[in-house]
Amino acid sequence: MSHYDLGQLLEEAETFSLTELSQKGRVSVEIIIEMVEFNIIQPAGHSAETWQFSLRALARIQKALRLQRDLEINLSGVALALDLIEEIENLKTEISRLEHFVKLHQTE
Repeated sequence: MSHYDLGQLLEEAETFSLTELSQKGRVSVEIIIEMVEFNIIQPAGHSAETWQFSLRALARIQKALRLQRDLEINLSGVALALDLIEEIENLKTEISRLEHFVKLHQTE
C-alpha cells in the first residue's frame, strides 16, 4: 500500500457531523452550509442532519477561511481558487512520477 493510499484510508476512517466539523473548524454551521452550497466541501449524506465530513473537508475549510481573509474574496472565488490549487498539486505529483519514471528508464 502506498503512502497516498494509507492517507486516503485514514481520511475516510475519521468523519465528523456538521456540528463536530463546526467545532473542530471553529466556524459557524451557517458558513459550512454555504461552503457546501458552493461545492467547497462535499458531505456524505442527504441532509444537514445526516451529513458526514472527512478530514479533507476540515482542511479545505481552513484553506477557504485563509483565502477569504487574506485575499478578501467571496466563496465563489474561494471555490475556484481551491480547485485550481488542488489541480496544481495533482499536476506536480504527476510530474514527479513522470520524472522518476524517466530517470529509471534512462539507466536501462
